[in-house]
Amino acid sequence: MNFAFAPAPIVSLEAMSSRPFPVRRIFCIGRNYPGPDGAAEKGTEPVFFMKPPGAIVQNNSTLPYPPGTEALVPEVEMVVALHKGGRNIPADRVDYDYVFGYAVGLDMTLRDALDAALEKGLPWEKAKAFDHSAACTAITPEFYAGNIASGLIELKVNGEVRQSGNVSDMLWKIPETVHYLSTRMELFPGDLIYTGTPGNAGPVKSGDVLEASVAGLEPLIITIA
Repeated sequence: MNFAFAPAPIVSLEAMSSRPFPVRRIFCIGRNYPGPDGAAEKGTEPVFFMKPPGAIVQNNSTLPYPPGTEALVPEVEMVVALHKGGRNIPADRVDYDYVFGYAVGLDMTLRDALDAALEKGLPWEKAKAFDHSAACTAITPEFYAGNIASGLIELKVNGEVRQSGNVSDMLWKIPETVHYLSTRMELFPGDLIYTGTPGNAGPVKSGDVLEASVAGLEPLIITIA
């Protein structure tokens, strides 16, 4: 097909002992851990927003400090990668049929823009969907990692622990989350789900080195430009 101009290249992530994983969409679950910076309790449905695939930053990369903010905040998250999609996906089939694997991600957030949006009831895209806002490791396939339902999740900044929790503390578990999303829209192979973050890491600055980890997965190391 002759397009008006050359299509954008496919964004992909490496995958252990597999061919590269093409990223279709990025869903992010908000307020999915208990605590002062998350939800006090589980709501009636998950809170979610989206980032464009072009926001992906590969592991061991430098992340440019974005313009127009003084509050760039990293949020460590476990990422779920889907290799099968559909509508109204049964929760009890998610772990076995739909999950390709897992990765470690950073949901980079402009906290000042997010606070302003929350105060005025505005959308979150300005604070969440900017360039380079979705750092991610290579994907560890499910047949290596198993079904990850617990394990330490942590973020260090320059070697200092800023966030720490356990994946088991998620209010909306992975099967529930995938099922819910599939009742609102059709999911597809290549979709990524950032599953939420424990607590608040506080802002970072140029030169900081971020190390995000989930037990059993490749750690994510990012330097802020």
